[in-house]
Parts: sequence; C-alpha cells; structure tokens
Amino acid sequence: MSGKFLKAAVGRGFREAGAALKEQGGTELVSRHRPKMTFLGLSPFVTNDTFIAPSASVIGEVTNWDQSSVWYGAVVRADSSHPITIGFNSSVGEGSVVSTLGKNGSLKTGFPPVCHIGHYVTVGAGSVLKSCRVDDLVVIGEKCTIMEGSLIESNVMLEPGTVVPPYARIPSGQKWGGNPAAFIANLDANELDSIKTKSTEIHQRAKEHLLEFLPVGNTYVHLEELERQQSD
Repeated sequence: MSGKFLKAAVGRGFREAGAALKEQGGTELVSRHRPKMTFLGLSPFVTNDTFIAPSASVIGEVTNWDQSSVWYGAVVRADSSHPITIGFNSSVGEGSVVSTLGKNGSLKTGFPPVCHIGHYVTVGAGSVLKSCRVDDLVVIGEKCTIMEGSLIESNVMLEPGTVVPPYARIPSGQKWGGNPAAFIANLDANELDSIKTKSTEIHQRAKEHLLEFLPVGNTYVHLEELERQQSD
C-alpha cells in the first residue's frame, strides 16, 4: 500500500473511532462539512481572494485562480486522478457540479480527461461540466450540461438549459442553445463586452461574501454595533 493510501486509511480510522467515542459519551454529532477537502493526499489550491462558499465542496486536485469563486451547494470534485482548473475571475454557480471521468477513463481525442475552466468564465447555477474545456470569456447559462471531450471556445454564450454533447465544439464569437446545442446567432459588440462585465460583477459580490465568512467569524461586527448603540 502506498504512503498516501495508508495515510488516508489511518486518518479515516481515527475519525471514525473519534465519532464512535463521542456517540457513546452522549455527545450530539453535528455536521462537519469542509468546503475544501484533501483526497488521497491531493489538496485544492485556493488563493487568498478565492471565495469558496461554506456549503460548497471543493475536493482533491483542484486549482482555483485568483478572484475565482465557487458558490453555495456547488461541487468541484477532482477525485479521479484528473485535475480541475478554475481560472481567474471565473465562477461556478449555486448547485453546479464540475467533475471528470473516472480514474481509468479516457477521451477519444487522446487528450487527458481533465476539466479546464478558463478566465472570466461564468458557470450558471445548476450546470454540469464533465472533462470538458471551456476557454476564456464564456457565459454558461443556468442548468447547462457540457459533456466529456467537448470544447467551448472563447467569447461564447450558452443559453440556459443548453446541452453540449460529447466531443462537440462551440466556435468562438457565437451564441448557442437547445438540446442538443445548436447555433443561434453571432455575438454583437455589446454582448461580447458583457461577458467580462458579468464575471467581474460576480467577483465583486463574492468579495462581500468572503468578508462575511472570515475564519474568525463576524461576531465582532455585532459587538461593535452594540457598543456604538450604547454610546449614542
């Protein structure tokens, strides 16, 4: 057994033993959800200005670039020896799932089945991305599905509910939608400008949430407010 597997097995044993002892002692067990979780020795890389919502799950070999965000209930799961990347100023919306093929999975293209999300990408709430590549400056609408081996080129918009089948390619500068995805129109200048604007607005909102969920909590904010009221 390799070192990382042994470490994982021993750690799990300690956690289960601790939980059993607490239960026998009458201690009420509560959820210990961890937004960032190491899996088989591989930990997510998160910068200081990355927002991972308290109820999100970022697992395994995930790289979060600066100013990226993973919102409430979203799952980014790289537990199959294939990494996931979330680019600069990109966001994964509420309830979305980003994953890869299984450990022994492979793509017909011959490329590794990683999942790559470029810079200034907005992934709408409830979307599913699996071993695909999304280039920079893309808006993915709510509840879209992007299957393995597919390529979304830069400066693209996908309508909500779009299904991109395996190994499909969405060309740059276009809007697509439907199931399966079909061409709708070329993007005009205003639509192209709005892609970066949208991702930046989400980052600004993420900064506010990040400040509210400081590691030390925000009780001191309420204490300062009470002290201010008493002094008035």
